Amino acid sequence: MTPSKNPSNDAIHEYADGWITERTGTEVPAFLKLAFLVIGGGAIAYFLIYMYGETTHSERGPLVVQLNRATEASGMLMYAIVAMIVIYGIILVAFSFRKSK
Repeated sequence: MTPSKNPSNDAIHEYADGWITERTGTEVPAFLKLAFLVIGGGAIAYFLIYMYGETTHSERGPLVVQLNRATEASGMLMYAIVAMIVIYGIILVAFSFRKSK
């Protein structure tokens, strides 16, 4: 490693007792930014698809439908949770895509 002319850029911060290190001023890698989008989108899709359980399963499906009828799942609550997930995801993506100082 060659020494930099700017010593403030060489500052390395350690987190978790040295398990994670970060050089000051580095940007979030593009693959990690994409991972935020893919993982978040997958989580939202999974939540929406299985919001009321696995009702289409050949063996467990009828039992899940009966449980849903007995417990009266709230659709509005489920969509409110999805809305909170989306809002959190927007904040996370906005934070990760902004330029660091």
